[in-house]
Order: sequence, then structure tokens, then C-alpha cells
Amino acid sequence: MPGPLRIRGSVVVPEAELYWRFSRSSGPGGQSVNTADSRVELSWDLESSSALSPVLKDRARERLAGRLVEGVVTVAASEHRSQYRNRLAAEERLAALLAEAIAPPPRPRRPTRPSRGSVERRLSEKARRSQTKRLRRNNDD
Repeated sequence: MPGPLRIRGSVVVPEAELYWRFSRSSGPGGQSVNTADSRVELSWDLESSSALSPVLKDRARERLAGRLVEGVVTVAASEHRSQYRNRLAAEERLAALLAEAIAPPPRPRRPTRPSRGSVERRLSEKARRSQTKRLRRNNDD
């Protein structure tokens, strides 16, 4: 568990750049539940990190704009009873978040035109529908 955080490919966040914080989990009580610091917060400073190239850093800054607080992204995990499993969950969550943030943008959509057959089918269906509605009209005018 301790060690660098592998994001994807050659992108690895050094262990020294990760900041851990532990606190008590909320929720219902139980035997020894209120004494264990099992909630985990994992923070990583995007701005001062050496793990990302300037291009990836700009991409991450743009995509994580809503989550960054003074250039730091934080994830929390408290769903497990043990601190160790919450640490694993927090690492996994941060890695997934960063992988999504630095992913290359999708290829632009290549515009296409509908086929002649699909246009003809659409128009003939419209004409059929129009005919059906015309026949339903009350001709008492």
C-alpha cells in the first residue's frame, strides 16, 4: 500500500506528494466504532506536483476545476470499518479521478448525412401518418 500511486501508463504520483488524514467515521455506533480513526482523506497538490507534464497538468486543472481547493484535490473514504480498506478505497478513487482528468479528449465527431433510403422511409412514414389523420377528421364543415 505505501508507495507511489500509479495513475495510468507512465504517470505515477510519488508517495511524498500524497497527504493522508484520518478521522472517526460517522454513522451508527457499536463496539469500539467511536474510538477507531477509520475515515480516510487523501489529498494531492496538483499545482506543485512533479508527476504531470505541463500539458496534462493544464488538462487536469481544467477538468477538476470544481473539485480543486487552492490547487489541491481531496478524496474521502469511510465505507469500510477498517482504516486499511478505506486507504485502499481512497487510493483507488483518486487514481480513477486523475486518470479520467488527464485522459486525452475524444476524437471530434465526423459529420455524416442520412442515407437516401432512410430519408425516403421517413418521408413516406410522414405521408402515411398524415393520410391516417386526414381520414380521421370530421368532414361536417
